[in-house]
Amino acid sequence: MSQVAHLKELGGLPAFDFPGTDVEGDVELPEAGAVAWRVRGDEHETEETWSEAFARFTAAVDTRQVRSLSVGVWEESYETSSADIVSTLVAAAADFPLLRALFIGDIEGEECEISWIQQADVTPLLETFQGLREFGVRGGEGLVLTPVKHPELRRLVVETGGLPREVVRGIAASDLPALEFLDLWLGTSEYGADTEPEDLEPILSGARLPALRHLALRNSEIQDAVAVAVAGAPVVARLETLDLSMGILTDEGAAALLAGRPLTHLHRLDLDHHFIGVELQERLRAALEPHGVELTLGPGEQDEYDGETYRYVAVSE
Repeated sequence: MSQVAHLKELGGLPAFDFPGTDVEGDVELPEAGAVAWRVRGDEHETEETWSEAFARFTAAVDTRQVRSLSVGVWEESYETSSADIVSTLVAAAADFPLLRALFIGDIEGEECEISWIQQADVTPLLETFQGLREFGVRGGEGLVLTPVKHPELRRLVVETGGLPREVVRGIAASDLPALEFLDLWLGTSEYGADTEPEDLEPILSGARLPALRHLALRNSEIQDAVAVAVAGAPVVARLETLDLSMGILTDEGAAALLAGRPLTHLHRLDLDHHFIGVELQERLRAALEPHGVELTLGPGEQDEYDGETYRYVAVSE
């Protein structure tokens, strides 16, 4: 799916694939701090493991200047967790003094479906790389993120087809005073999502996230309940953008947003991939667009078959 593609940029730098062993001839590498390096294993084409690729990378590139790094596909990522990769990166932290952006699981669907990616406890990465401004992870299976204190982190992204509630609780209990952008793909129970609206309350209160200006709680099968919780949330008053897209948002959630705290101060409200009726869509436009809010709705995703309506999140498997 288009939402699950390789990153095009990370930390404000364009993505660049560190060449695999199958690339013929000498490849001129960019300056170490000029790109977001993606390091990947390729067990099918070259039989090189991720650890072997990372060793070649650290030998070829001045890691002391690297500012942005993503972990691409690793061998058997559908059944082998990222635990060894986390340990390898933690052990190498001193060699990356300028690292400001890190993403674990920069894997597209053709390599491994998002809900098949086996993750691990990524907390040690945030504990170790205290200079990070941006951190992201893709895949919720086996993912652990316990409460952490990080004074510099500005952007946190967790993309899943099913996000365990303990990860949400871990983020909600973390001390992230500089965090400006939070993006959580909550997913579906079919792939392990069990978050309830009350798990989001510490985030929505805004008390632990004083710098938060951009909030995305999306790709959820409980999107209506999320919208109801957001509608009365204190944090909304200081948001610039709000993203409730990619989930099963219906008239119930839309009506709650219209009846809740004012949204007219937002720069952008994204509700794309929705199941909102035409009347509520028009009410949203009438309430927000005259105030300059960029409202993203799209045509809706109603899918009927044999007299029944089917509703689904944008990204699950």
